[in-house]
Amino acid sequence: MTNNSLSLSDQQRLELYYWMVLTRTFDERMLAHWKQGKGVGGTYSQRGHEAISVAAGYALGPDDIVAPMHRDLGCYLQRGLAPRRIFAQLLGKETGVSRGRDANLHGMGDLEHGIIGFISHLPLSLPVSVGVAMSFKLRKEPRVALTFVGDGSSSTGVWHESLNLAGLYQAPLVTIIENNQYAYSTPVTHQIPIEHFADRAAGYGMPGVIVDGNDVECVYAVVKEAVERARNGGGPTLIEAKTMRMLGHAIHDGAEYVPAELLAEWEKRDPITLFEATLLESGVTDKDELDEIRNRAAVEIEDAIEFAEASPLPKAESVFDGVYAA
Repeated sequence: MTNNSLSLSDQQRLELYYWMVLTRTFDERMLAHWKQGKGVGGTYSQRGHEAISVAAGYALGPDDIVAPMHRDLGCYLQRGLAPRRIFAQLLGKETGVSRGRDANLHGMGDLEHGIIGFISHLPLSLPVSVGVAMSFKLRKEPRVALTFVGDGSSSTGVWHESLNLAGLYQAPLVTIIENNQYAYSTPVTHQIPIEHFADRAAGYGMPGVIVDGNDVECVYAVVKEAVERARNGGGPTLIEAKTMRMLGHAIHDGAEYVPAELLAEWEKRDPITLFEATLLESGVTDKDELDEIRNRAAVEIEDAIEFAEASPLPKAESVFDGVYAA
């Protein structure tokens, strides 16, 4: 694991903590909503991924583009999508990001916030991100594209083709593999014959970096370095962020195939708990301020739920609005 660190102010550290707590609070209330039968369709937990998604979004510049996936809620939030719009999206409401055309994080993008809508078949956001990055290079714009992929998606042909192209043309692209140990129910030991996904980067002529995906400051430092390297003409980087998916693939999946002792070990490394300890031990903050941040996040998410529940469903006659092929 890398021990890279980058100079962050105390205020920036508290901002990272806020986004992580907001993500966790949203996630917990979302799961409770679905377990009560109030949700629409399936939904995906972010638990364990907060440090990766928040830090990556925080490391980008305002004009950069990101293509998150279904466990990157923190990135959506940090880049500017309001909790109200996201919860309305999950309930299929007119006020949601897709105006009721979808009812989960699939396709939830907004280019005004520099977010490309998630393409659910992994890793199909990757070739799109390569194209975006190449457009920046061809127009000589100092901008970067960043996307996330899962460990399982690295076994697909399009993953290799995309990274080969990005390496060949030195695209300003940052690709983060969220290695959460399982591709649905397939453990990483049944996916690849090597220990680290990042070792594959050498075959594409780009750096491969391994980072502790539960250490938000380390993730930020590694992603920030890769982003600035790409911005300055240094080409793409492949980052492997190691973490653990703490719940099943989706709400319907009890994940009985995951050993209980493995989850117990990773629970000790919860990204929010670890960061809280760091903030307190370093004197950045105190318990009262952390409690205030958690309370602020809870109020914001409760407001989002109330807004989403009170929002109207889309009108039937608007079904073809904004649809480019039918």
